[in-house]
Amino acid sequence: MARERIVETDQGIQDPCSVAMYDEMLRHLRDRGWMETPGIIRSGITKGGALEVGPGPGYLGLEWLKRTVETNLVGLEISEAMIAVAERNALEYGLSPRVRYVAGNALKMPFADDTFAAAFSNGSLHEWQDPRKVLNEICRVLKPGGCFFVSDLRRDMNPLLRWFLKRSTHPKQIVAGLESSINAAYIPEEIRGIVQGTLCRNALVRANPLGLEITGCKPGS
Repeated sequence: MARERIVETDQGIQDPCSVAMYDEMLRHLRDRGWMETPGIIRSGITKGGALEVGPGPGYLGLEWLKRTVETNLVGLEISEAMIAVAERNALEYGLSPRVRYVAGNALKMPFADDTFAAAFSNGSLHEWQDPRKVLNEICRVLKPGGCFFVSDLRRDMNPLLRWFLKRSTHPKQIVAGLESSINAAYIPEEIRGIVQGTLCRNALVRANPLGLEITGCKPGS
C-alpha cells in the first residue's frame, strides 16, 4: 500500500538558492540524457506552438525545441526567479526567438481558448493545488485536436528505485526536495480518478516503474 500523500508547495521554487540548485539538478539530468523529451515526441507533439506548464529552468522545453522544426513554445511558470533562469538558459541554447516565459498560475491560465497546438508538463503535477482544474485549463487553451502530455514521479515506486534516484541526484543538497516531491506525487489509481472528473476524461494514464504519464487530445470541432 502506498504511503499517504504529503502535500508539497503549490507556489513553485522561489528562493534564489533553491532555484540555483534545481537548475543544477536539471542540467545534470539533461547531460545524462534523462529528460522526458523523447516521450513528448513519441506522443505526437512535434509541431506548431506548444504550452509548457511549469517549465522551471526550461531544459525540457528547450530540448523539445532543439529536436523539432517550425515550433515555438510558451512556458507558464509561477516562479519569477525560475523564469529568469529559464530565459538565461534559452539564450545559452540560442532559442530565445522561439520561446517566451509567462508568469502565472496554471489554475487560471492567462491565455484565450483554443490557443495552442499542444501542451506538455513534467514534474509539476504533484504541485498543482487542484489537478482537475489544471487539466481542464489545458484542454481549454488547446486547439481542437491538440494533444497533451503530462508526466511526473509516482509515490508508490519501488523502494530500491527511490534509493537509486536519491543516490543519483546532484547536487546532494537537493535530495530532501526530491524526497518531498516523491511523497507529494500521485499513484496511478489516484490520477485515473482525477482524470475522470475532467474534460480530459478520455485521456490515457500509463504507469512505469518511476512515474506516470497522462496523454490525450482535445476532441476536434
